[in-house]
Order: sequence, then C-alpha cells, then structure tokens
Amino acid sequence: MKTAHKTKFIAFSSQKGGVGKSTFTTLTASVLHYRLGFNVAVFDADFPQYSLMKMKKRDMAMVMENETLKKLAYKQFTNLNKKAYPIIQHKAEGLLEAADAFIQSSPIPIDVVFFDLPGTVNTPGILKALSGMHHIFTPITADRVVMESTLIFTQLMQDVIMKKGETAIKTLNLFWNQVDGRERSPLYDIYNQLIDDLGFNLMPCSIMNSMRFRKESEANSKAVFRSTILPPDKHLMKACRFDQFMTEFLKIVAL
Repeated sequence: MKTAHKTKFIAFSSQKGGVGKSTFTTLTASVLHYRLGFNVAVFDADFPQYSLMKMKKRDMAMVMENETLKKLAYKQFTNLNKKAYPIIQHKAEGLLEAADAFIQSSPIPIDVVFFDLPGTVNTPGILKALSGMHHIFTPITADRVVMESTLIFTQLMQDVIMKKGETAIKTLNLFWNQVDGRERSPLYDIYNQLIDDLGFNLMPCSIMNSMRFRKESEANSKAVFRSTILPPDKHLMKACRFDQFMTEFLKIVAL
C-alpha cells in the first residue's frame, strides 16, 4: 500500500516575483521525470496567474508546430513509456490535502511533488502549505530589494515555523541565480557573509545568466531549456551550471 510520507514535497519559494521560481520548478521536474526516471507531479498554486498551467499549453503547441521537437517528444515518450508529468491547478488553501489525495489515487507511485506557490505570505493557506514542504529552495539575485525580502522570508521559515516543531521542513536552501559571469559584484561577498552570519544554507552552485535561453521561444528551435514536455538541453544546462545545481539538489533531497 502506498503511503504519502514517502513522497517528497518540494517548493521553489520566495516572497519576491521574477527570481525564477516557476522556471526552476519546471526545469527540475523535467530533469527528474524525463531524464532520471522518477515519477513527478506538479501543483500550480500560484493564484491568480497559474503560470505553469499556461506554460504547459504553450509547450504542447510548440511541440506540435516544431518538427524537430515533435520528433524529440515522440522518441522520448516511446522510450520512456510514460506520460508527461501532470500539472494540477489548486489554491494554497487545502493544498496539502489535495496533494495527499492525488498521491493516494495515483496508479503509479509518485516520488516527488513540486509546488509552485504564491509570492506572498499573506495568501490564505500559504504558511500551512509551506510548513508541509520537506525541502524549500529559494533563488536569490544580487539586488537589495530581493535580498531583504528573501532574508526576512527565510528567517520567518527558520526561526518561527521550523522552531515551532509543527512542520515537515527538513532543509531551507538559498542559491544564486542570474549571476553575470562577466563581472563580479562586491555585493556577492557581502551577502554571502550575511547569509553565513544568519546561519542560512547557501548552495555552492551559482546559476549563470545566459541569453541563450531565449532560443526556447523561437519557432524553429532545435533545443529547449524550460519545458514541461521535454527535459532541458544538456548543453544549455551546462552553460548556466544547472547540471551542477541538479547534483547538489539530488544530494540535499536524497533521491
């Protein structure tokens, strides 16, 4: 008999929009599901935009219109003998119960459920949903507003929610995103020291910024990066160091 506790609940979460939460949810889910053999599901609870639901529709249309991607998708699903991972729309309220019900009703065991959550703790049900995650990953950028918001959010998670004991959270993990490899801002050293002083966990890997990712939106593209239907291209993964991120991610969540 399946038990819900064996499924890992993971969220890329932050209190600041535009730092890449939905992108990393999609990238990580697609690598796990299509390349590493895990069974994944995603709950899109980012009301009201539900960007992952929209992304899946866009990805389906792109694959059907692009002959190269259509062949890649056909070969992938034929070899894998499994479907695309489901994306379920749900509000933050009742989210954990909905995820547990989905896991119990699934004909296949679900290894990981990812949650794309709203970017504000004022959303009804969000704190309960966050407290039910096993691992939270938070992308950060060298921007004062982003950092202030992120550090306040992480401190709330660590010093309030986790210390109360009524939580499933095992790890909170910050990581640098959109790092410009051409210049090294002193802000990184300052913030790295601050993160260390606060006792937060900062992942060693930094995700580099790259204009190459925009190729995914071209009609004649022969490779994809962010897609709910296909895993990210290995060359693009390496270019931004997302391959390194995945190695660290897998160690943290113990998959």
